[in-house]
Amino acid sequence: MTLPRTPVLALALLAAALCTPARAQSLLQLLESARAYDTAWQSARAQFDAALHRAEQARAGLLPSATLSSGVNRVDAALSRPLVDNTGTTQTLGLSASQPLYRPANRITLEQGQRGVDMAQAQWDAAVQDLLLRVSQAYFDVLAAQDSLGFVQAQKTAVSEQLAFAKRNFDIGATSITDSREAQARYDLVVAQEIAADNDLRVKRLALDQLVGSSGARPQPLAWPVQLPGVQPDDVSAWVDSARAQQPAVRQAASALESARLETRKAQTGHLPTLDLQAGYTITRNPNGTISAPGVNSRLRNASLGVALNLPLFSGFAVQNRIKETLALEEKATTDLETARRSAAQAARAAFFGVQSGRAQIQALEAAEASSQSALDANKLGYQVGVRINIDVLNAQSQFFQTQRDLAQARYNLLLGTLKLRQAAGTLSQQDIEAVDALLLRP
Repeated sequence: MTLPRTPVLALALLAAALCTPARAQSLLQLLESARAYDTAWQSARAQFDAALHRAEQARAGLLPSATLSSGVNRVDAALSRPLVDNTGTTQTLGLSASQPLYRPANRITLEQGQRGVDMAQAQWDAAVQDLLLRVSQAYFDVLAAQDSLGFVQAQKTAVSEQLAFAKRNFDIGATSITDSREAQARYDLVVAQEIAADNDLRVKRLALDQLVGSSGARPQPLAWPVQLPGVQPDDVSAWVDSARAQQPAVRQAASALESARLETRKAQTGHLPTLDLQAGYTITRNPNGTISAPGVNSRLRNASLGVALNLPLFSGFAVQNRIKETLALEEKATTDLETARRSAAQAARAAFFGVQSGRAQIQALEAAEASSQSALDANKLGYQVGVRINIDVLNAQSQFFQTQRDLAQARYNLLLGTLKLRQAAGTLSQQDIEAVDALLLRP
C-alpha cells in the first residue's frame, strides 16, 4: 500500500478548515479580545495614564496659587481686668495669592515630569509589544498542538493499516508472528502519543482562552500553501542598531538618565535664591465693637502687594551632600543605560540568527519530507515483495510523520521568531500582526 503524495500537513490543514466552527477567530480578532480582557495590559494602561497626570502636577510649581480664609473670634470681656461690660466678636475674611517669579528648582521639576512621561511611554510600548507577542505565541501554540494531534492520528491510521496487513500475511503464512507483534507494539505506542497530544492541545487551548477571555477560542490555521515572509533588512547590524536606540527598555533607561541629570541640576539650585510675587486682601469686621471702642460697628480693609526674597545661607552642608548623591545616581543611570543597550543588542542578535536558522531548518525539513515520503514508499514496496521486514516500514512511517510534525512546528517558530526579532528591535507593532494574520486560512 502506498500513501498518496499529497503532504500530510495539507491534509491536516484541510481537515482543520472543514472541522473548524464558523465562529473561528483570526489572530487580530483574538488580539482585540485580549485587549479588553487581559489584566496585565489594562494595568499598564492605567499606569501610563497615572504618569501623564503626575507630570501635570509638576506644572503647579510654576503657576499662581490662591487661598481663601475666614474666621470668627469671640472675646468675653467679663473676664478682663479691669472689668468691661462688653463682648466683642471679630469676623475676618482674607484672600491671599502667590506667583513664583524665580524658582529654578520648580522648572527643573517640570522637565523631570516630561522625562517621566517618556519613561511611562516606553513602559507602555513594552506592555503593548508583550501583549502582541503573548497572543501570537498562544495562538500558534494551539495550531502546533492541533497539527501534532493530527499527525499522530494520521500515523495511528497508517500503523493500524500496517498492523492489519501484517496479520493477514501471518494468517496466510507469508510472514512470522514477529511482524504482527512489532506492528501491535508500534500501534500501542502511537495510542499513548495520541493521548499525550490530545491533552497538550487541551492545555494550549485553555491558555489561549485565559488570555483572550473567551471559552472555546478556535484559531484559524495557516493557509496552504503558505509563503513565509522574509526578514528585511537582512543585516544583523541594522537590527542591533535599532535595538540599541528603540527598544523600550533602552528608551526607559535613557529617560532615567536624563531625569538623573536634571536631579543633579535641581540639587545645585539649593544655593540659589527664590523670588515670589505675593498679594493679599483682608476684611476685618467687628459688629459689636471692640473692647477699646465698645458699641462701634467697624470694618477694616487691608490690601498688600509685594515680593518675597528667600536667600539660603547655610544648611549644614545638606546641599553639597545632596549634589554628591545625585552625581552618584547619575553615574548609576549611565551604567544602567549601557547595560540595557548591551542586553538589547544581544537579544537582537540572538533573535536575528534564530530567524536565519529557522528559515534554513525549514528548507532542510522540506527536503527531508520528500526524502521520508520516498523512503516510506520504497519500504512498503519492499515489504510487499519480501525484501523488507515490517519494522522497516514502521520506522519509515515514524520518521515520515515526525518530519511532518517538525516541519509544521518550524513554520510556526519562524513566524514567532520574526515577531520576537521585531520586539527585540523595539519595532513590533500592530502592522506586523496584520501581516501574519494575512497568512491565515480565510473561512
